[in-house]
Amino acid sequence: MALDRDSNVYTVAFATIMVVIVGGLLAFVSMGLSPAQKANISNEKMQNILQAIGIPETDGIIRENAGKVFNDFVKRRITINYKGEILSDKSVSDEINLKDNLDAFNIDLRKEYSKFVKPIMNKYKGDKEKIKEELSKSTNIHFPIFVCESNGKTYYVLSASGKGLWDDIWGYVGLNSDLTSINGVVFDHKGETPGLGSKITEKPFQSGFLGKKIADENQFMSIQVLKPGKELSKHQVDGISGATFTGAGVNEMLKRNLEVYYNFFKSNPEFSGNQPKEEVIIETVASDSTLVSVNDSIK
Repeated sequence: MALDRDSNVYTVAFATIMVVIVGGLLAFVSMGLSPAQKANISNEKMQNILQAIGIPETDGIIRENAGKVFNDFVKRRITINYKGEILSDKSVSDEINLKDNLDAFNIDLRKEYSKFVKPIMNKYKGDKEKIKEELSKSTNIHFPIFVCESNGKTYYVLSASGKGLWDDIWGYVGLNSDLTSINGVVFDHKGETPGLGSKITEKPFQSGFLGKKIADENQFMSIQVLKPGKELSKHQVDGISGATFTGAGVNEMLKRNLEVYYNFFKSNPEFSGNQPKEEVIIETVASDSTLVSVNDSIK
């Protein structure tokens, strides 16, 4: 019996078979490409972390080479929660296991921001204290710290994520061993306006953060993005003309995340001890018309 190719049965059967075949082929191709896609994502993340250190050795490193040198600089991966409790602490000898959700390298602040942070901020909009209180209760918000070394110096790369004008923005901030001054930054975005908010990814904007300080006299200050042309303090940077909302997003994500990191470093003796202390010098004391240095040994 000949097939009636003009019948509805034939059309539906043919379409079904084609969908199954094409779907199967696409699934096969997707599975084949999945390892390469995951490798590209990991290498890009490594590239961003390395560039955020802010040293010549990692400046301009390409994505393809990031994985090869990552462990040369990143010696420790720490994950803390909002309260500053250490949840995971991996050394350079601990291989990155992509199934370990607490490994600092695997923390995805963008997902956590959308799922856990944004709902709280929207619910208590305008009430900063209530927002901080509710965020501190969440066990699902993590903060990765990458302890890096180069030429005998230690650097700390921290992560942040928030919302720009249209969609997610995120970045990495590299601190010097004083845990206060910025040595490098890397910012990225999902959908900011080309030529305006998208400029947060460019060096002219990012270089403005170099040398700026997130704290002053043991008090957290964060970094504030201002409208261009204003006089700047050591806690402020020039913004981008026409990108006020993106700048505000950068302000919010830096303040919310860096404060958690700063409080952790300040309260943790292991790290607070690394901060250089101000040297107090008392030159001399007058006694019987003779000048005696206070540093002289008593004989």
